[in-house]
Amino acid sequence: MPLYEHVFLARQDLAQAQVDAIAENATKVITEHGGTVVKTETWGLRGLAYRIAKNRKAHYVMLDIDAPAPALAELERQTGLNEDVLRYMTIRVDAHEAGPSAMMRKSERSERGDRGDRGPRRDDRGDRGDRGDRGDRGDRPERAPRAEQEA
Repeated sequence: MPLYEHVFLARQDLAQAQVDAIAENATKVITEHGGTVVKTETWGLRGLAYRIAKNRKAHYVMLDIDAPAPALAELERQTGLNEDVLRYMTIRVDAHEAGPSAMMRKSERSERGDRGDRGPRRDDRGDRGDRGDRGDRGDRPERAPRAEQEA
């Protein structure tokens, strides 16, 4: 059977139990139509890039699915009818990712403070040392203070 990843965004004002119920309903639809949900990941309440139906945040959930195409069609139909789901996307993949997804690994990396290959943080430049006096700036003509210019 083909492999899919299905991600949906649920409204921000839902409780986590309600979001889990939506994921459980999706799992039930897939199993009723002869498929299996291999893994369910809840990415949590995250900020959106732009407002969707007056929501600035959404609960993100990803399902790894092994199911026939009619099962996916029914899942997408029911997800589209659910008023609590803001957006959803299903993609076909060659293989499911082993272990946690990239979104889950990202949160682990930020907890460790690891910046990966992006280099050091901007504020970690180190000591700049004594820069010394700038000296006489002979390339500019002397200017009077502002108060004297206006008088």
